[in-house]
Amino acid sequence: MKNESLTIKSNGTHEIEIKKSRFLCTMARIDNEDQAKKIIDQVSKDNTKANHNCYAYMLGDDDHIQRESDNGEPSGTAGVPILEVLKMNELHNVLAVVTRYFGGIKLGAGGLIRAYSNATSTTIDKLGIVKLVNKQKITLTIDYNQFDKLKYFLESQSIPIEETAYTAKVQVVVAVSDEDFDSLITQITNLLSDQFAYQKGGHQIFEVPYSREKRQHDETKEDHSD
Repeated sequence: MKNESLTIKSNGTHEIEIKKSRFLCTMARIDNEDQAKKIIDQVSKDNTKANHNCYAYMLGDDDHIQRESDNGEPSGTAGVPILEVLKMNELHNVLAVVTRYFGGIKLGAGGLIRAYSNATSTTIDKLGIVKLVNKQKITLTIDYNQFDKLKYFLESQSIPIEETAYTAKVQVVVAVSDEDFDSLITQITNLLSDQFAYQKGGHQIFEVPYSREKRQHDETKEDHSD
């Protein structure tokens, strides 16, 4: 996977009602198309009396797989709007299935587009977004009298300590992105006057809370740096 990507915080379903029609949006993380198809089939089986089960999903590091279905709704009024909401929120490897129970009032093409878009976006708001970050684990071996200094430094950099082992020396496990690795080691080298040892571990995916406000702040910083 990419070093960073956005996804939903948890799988779930949320319902909205528009002009007596019920729209139930089921969202789930997916790893492949077979998994997506199984979830779509299950939602359809759970809602056999529904008029439509429309869906969209994106897969792959570069979203090279993109699928959408109107499932009987007028062409372009359901699957594409769902897919566009996923794109707008930059969600990767996520499936959205919107089930519609017709309430007797026709919405028109524009109304359907808004309804399927709103069902998807409100479900994303309810479930929340997290950032998946691929980080490198590092084991730092230090003397006991260096621990407080290192701990304070890591806190100041917002780098959590994942594990701590107390043996002849103190072993501290942290995790950083590949891009930040060299900088971190340089800073710790200066901090501890090169009196420490480190060992690289494996990579692990960490989930970090994320919000639209955070994204807008990051985009503003990037614009100002150009």
